[in-house]
Amino acid sequence: MRVHVLLGLVLVCAAATVHGQGRLLALPEIDLCDNRPKQWQHGGHNYFFSWDQEGSDFQEVNPKTGRSEGRKVDWLEARNQCRRRCMDAVGIESQAENDMIFDFIKRRNITYIWTSGRLCDFTGCEERADLKPLNIKGWFWSNTNTKMADTNRTPPGWRYQPWSDKGHTGGPQPDNAEFDINQTSESCLGVLNNIYNDGIKWHDIACYHKKPFVCEDSEQLLQYVEGLKRQGQSGRGRRQ
Repeated sequence: MRVHVLLGLVLVCAAATVHGQGRLLALPEIDLCDNRPKQWQHGGHNYFFSWDQEGSDFQEVNPKTGRSEGRKVDWLEARNQCRRRCMDAVGIESQAENDMIFDFIKRRNITYIWTSGRLCDFTGCEERADLKPLNIKGWFWSNTNTKMADTNRTPPGWRYQPWSDKGHTGGPQPDNAEFDINQTSESCLGVLNNIYNDGIKWHDIACYHKKPFVCEDSEQLLQYVEGLKRQGQSGRGRRQ
C-alpha cells in the first residue's frame, strides 16, 4: 500500500534548488508525449532506457573519439527529459518493479541509472516531524509524491532490502558520504551495479552527478496532456 506524502508545491522548490540555479521541472509536450518511446511494459506502464534512444536528448558525440555515445545527465535533467514525454524518472514502488529494474541492469551490464528517488531536505521539509530522522524517514518517489519505507528496514511485503549495506564510508546506505568530502548532500537516489562489491543496490548520490536513466509513464502528466488536447492547447514545456 502506498503511503502518500503531502509535499505539494515544495516539489518545485526541490527541483529549483538541486543546483541552486533556479531550474524548474519541465512541462510535458504533446508531440513528444504522443510519440514517446515504449521500449517495454510493466504493470500497465511503458518504460524506456535513455541510451537506447536516438537524438540529441539521449546521445552525444565524445570529443575524444568523435563517436556518438549515450548521454549522461544530472538528476533533474533526467526527470525533465522524461517529463517532456509524459513520463518521469522511474519510481520503484514494489518488489516486482524493483526486480524488473535490477534484472534489466544485470542483463545489460549497466553501471548505474538515475531514479526519481529524492530526499525531502529542501524548504518545507524541516517542519515535518513525520520525516525525522530524514535519512530514515525522509525519502520519497518524486514521480508520484509517494513516501518510501524507512530506509533502515526491509520495505513491507518485500523479501529483501534494496538499499545497499555498504558505500563510500563502508556503512549502509543512505549515508550522505559526499557531504563530508565537499559539503554536497547526497539527496538523490540511483541504482548502482556492484560499484562497492555489493551487487545491484540503491544508493544515495549527490544530484549533480551524471548518469543515464529509465523513464516510466506518468499517469498525472498523461492526464494533464489529455486536458490540454481537449482545450486545444499546444502543451509546450519549459526548455532547459
